[in-house]
Amino acid sequence: MKIKVCGMREADNIRAVDALGVDYMGFIFYPRSSRYISEIPAFMPERAERVGVFVDASPADIIDRISSYGLHIVQLHGHESPQRCQELRMSADGLFCERIRIWKAISIDSIADLQECGKYVQCVDGFVFDTKCSSYGGSGSKYDWNVLSAYTFPLPFLLSGGIGPDDADKIRSFHHPAFMGIDLNSRFESAPAVKDIEKLNTFIKRIQ
Repeated sequence: MKIKVCGMREADNIRAVDALGVDYMGFIFYPRSSRYISEIPAFMPERAERVGVFVDASPADIIDRISSYGLHIVQLHGHESPQRCQELRMSADGLFCERIRIWKAISIDSIADLQECGKYVQCVDGFVFDTKCSSYGGSGSKYDWNVLSAYTFPLPFLLSGGIGPDDADKIRSFHHPAFMGIDLNSRFESAPAVKDIEKLNTFIKRIQ
């Protein structure tokens, strides 16, 4: 099971989270987010792959952040169309030697929401299933993971949305052939963009 810690910004905190051995670290490039990152920290993860989170950003802006932050993965969290995803794919493939993966965030409330994935299976590499809410970037609340039993597309997905320290047993009991891992954020913070290392460390040990 892969572990992504999202909403990072502070160099010392990034270093400490990276030392935990997580697989992905997320950086939010949405200016309205309290975890928005506007400049490159003095330390960037060396072990964890770097995920850039964008909301309806232009391909040119995304390409610029891929280059300057050394991103490995782009997570699209807005209303990006399949055509926009394909445009980004073509631009990135033409500019970078390493293939940049694209994840599309899908807001989930019911089984019907999973049908949205069908539009993107040809132009992204995976999905992030977050809780449906009125704002971008998540609400810190969970949805009913049982609805994901209806997901039948071939691409892998991350569980996201309000996962906290008390969810270890629930995660260990969750099974789906496309389940790739979990996305952790606000429930492990002492302040926006500052992760509680002790909470994270304890949680990771419990689920592994």
